[in-house]
Amino acid sequence: MNEKDYLMLKYIYEVQNLTKAAELLYITPPALTYRLQQLEKEFGVSILTKNGRSIEFTPEGRYLVQYAKKALIDLRKTKDHMLNMGSEVQGTLRLGVSRVIAHYKLPPILKEFLNLYPKVEINVNTGISDEVYDLLRSNEVQVGIVRGSYTWSEQKHLLKEEGVYIISKNPLRIEDLPIIPRINYRNSTDFNEEINNWWYERFTDPPLINMQVDTFEICKEMVKNELGYAIIPQIFLYEDDPLYKEELITRNGTAVTMKTWMLYRESSTHLAMVGKFVNHLKSLDIMEY
Repeated sequence: MNEKDYLMLKYIYEVQNLTKAAELLYITPPALTYRLQQLEKEFGVSILTKNGRSIEFTPEGRYLVQYAKKALIDLRKTKDHMLNMGSEVQGTLRLGVSRVIAHYKLPPILKEFLNLYPKVEINVNTGISDEVYDLLRSNEVQVGIVRGSYTWSEQKHLLKEEGVYIISKNPLRIEDLPIIPRINYRNSTDFNEEINNWWYERFTDPPLINMQVDTFEICKEMVKNELGYAIIPQIFLYEDDPLYKEELITRNGTAVTMKTWMLYRESSTHLAMVGKFVNHLKSLDIMEY
């Protein structure tokens, strides 16, 4: 097998569709099918089975997929190390970034970094923090930027800690919250756990949640149209927002916060482009961007 075969198996496994996998590889479906058949002859096994339009990998096929994924990672590391042996900072920097940070903070940071190191290529994967964390654990990315708390035994650096706010179109009283509709963000277990801890420190009744949405931006727009209140991190708020804002404070006077972390492996920083990027981020106050 070669690199193209590794990619072919990886893409087929990920998209579960031969035509889509062929598109990702820029080859025709018949060419992909032919190469699959050649691999099956080479190893003397069936790699996948077809059932109508669906496909399913055999146990042998799944083993080859895992082998292919590992081989791609090893090959990528080898290429990175070869480039790293030169005197210039170059190579491909692979980042996994929370979509919130990618949207609000990342573009000017990357522009600044590339101005310093123009020979570095940057590959960015964005998603919710759980997805970014999984990419880092599986070595798909070298640096992960996540929001919330994650168990990570390697290197981590706190990039920012921001307040969390109740927002509504008009002023409200905290004691009235149980009878006011809430627009709730549903995608972060860690964030919602913090909010629930704050809530049940004050109230015995559950919140009156009448909307479950998947972005804080939607929360904010619903609040602007007087459809209820929401609890959102500071990054989504601006001074000129036409909203009432009140910071979430616990009974003992501690602010409820959302933390953004940079996670990485110490071994990855031996690659010049990774080490330079990690140090660059450490030197910044990303709230200024």
